[in-house]
Amino acid sequence: MEFDIQKFTSTSFDARTKDVPVPDLAAFFKGVPEGETPTWRVRGLSGADLAQTNEAQARNRSRTAIAEGLLSGVDDKVSEAVRELLGTGASVPDDLAKRIEMLVLGSVAPKCNHQLAVKLAEAYPVEFYQLTSEITRLTGLGAEPGKPKRSSGSKTSKSPSSSAT
Repeated sequence: MEFDIQKFTSTSFDARTKDVPVPDLAAFFKGVPEGETPTWRVRGLSGADLAQTNEAQARNRSRTAIAEGLLSGVDDKVSEAVRELLGTGASVPDDLAKRIEMLVLGSVAPKCNHQLAVKLAEAYPVEFYQLTSEITRLTGLGAEPGKPKRSSGSKTSKSPSSSAT
């Protein structure tokens, strides 16, 4: 069995997307008709996006290690203030740091920044995990192949003639 490199490289790919129902967040969506469930559109991540989520997890570990090293033997109030300043107040689990980055990168509509992702994780953890689990699932499925790229902008054949001859 041989891999068709030409076919693969000439195929355009689009990120897989899915609308995830988030009924418990209905109060925060504008213009949703009564009786309809609001949805949060997410997409699968690219290789670069996935690397960025892994880096977020590594950054989380580094911040915690730096804070612990700097603060060993320091008064508890000062220690907590420095942790908050570094963004490592209540030690953030690695999985949570990774999922926050994943939601920021994988949200299509609504767009999601870090502040929103953190707030969603705190206030609606079940929905937060549903969204990030769906992003993980879509990422695992890979991008969807689209139409092959055309070599030029013009068609190679003309429409058939309408005459009978």
